[in-house]
Amino acid sequence: MTHDHRPFGRLLTAMVSPFRADGSLDVEGAARLATYLVDEQANDALVINGTTGESPTTSDGEKEQLIRAVVEAVGDRAKVVAGVGTNDTSHTIELAAGAEKAGAHGLLVVTPYYNKPPQAGVLRHFTAVADATGLPMLVYDIPHRAGIPIATETMVRLAEHPRIVGVKDAKGDLIATSWVTQRTDLAYYSGEDALTLPLLAIGAVGLVGTSTHFSGVYAQEMIQSYERGDVAGALSLHQRLMPIFTGIFRSPGTILVKGALAAKGMPAGPVRSPLVDATEADMAQLREDFGAAGLPL
Repeated sequence: MTHDHRPFGRLLTAMVSPFRADGSLDVEGAARLATYLVDEQANDALVINGTTGESPTTSDGEKEQLIRAVVEAVGDRAKVVAGVGTNDTSHTIELAAGAEKAGAHGLLVVTPYYNKPPQAGVLRHFTAVADATGLPMLVYDIPHRAGIPIATETMVRLAEHPRIVGVKDAKGDLIATSWVTQRTDLAYYSGEDALTLPLLAIGAVGLVGTSTHFSGVYAQEMIQSYERGDVAGALSLHQRLMPIFTGIFRSPGTILVKGALAAKGMPAGPVRSPLVDATEADMAQLREDFGAAGLPL
């Protein structure tokens, strides 16, 4: 099955979901943040309702509100990819249908987590979700959170589906990824900011980032430099951005992204329990990380 080489562009950010001080959803803030990410941080697409968007603690109704608000704000100039993955196939299908109805341009579906299905179940889960809508879909391979990997042979089988077009790869296994990029035309997007350049070297096409709330322009430039054959330039940008690529994950990325956005006067608000807001010590360290990357916070 032949897919679009780069179905969602080069750079996507997994956007946080802004909340108001009382913890309620800030729909207007989400639209403003999406506009900033597309117009000022060079994102080709945004992932809404991913884990960074606190999807475990937002309701199905809030998820649909967020998609509609972001599509209205930036859908004419960037693609909106809706995170719909759960560990329940029927609920995932419901969320996928809702995202399509709300105007999303694509889906991100994570490996079913915690219940650890065998590979036959993983294959059936992803295929059922892909069958349920007309939207192109990224599968999200993140074993350290899901509890299981998507096996290479399973990925090759998934590539046969006309709407399974790519992978958000947070497996950290360059050998497994190399085998899949060699045997399929799935579009691989790095799911770990700091591994973007190594993954480009083995066939990836871009990044679904977290630190790219702030480093998007430079991450986009790094990817384009590599594509032009300017490997030294791409490496220089990779090395420059390493402090923020890694520093944003000293705590769960959502916590520090929201802390940094608030420091910049951008929509963010608190996190929802069981996450906790960034401490003063967290923010002091993050300012050091940003400064080391040449991006003062």
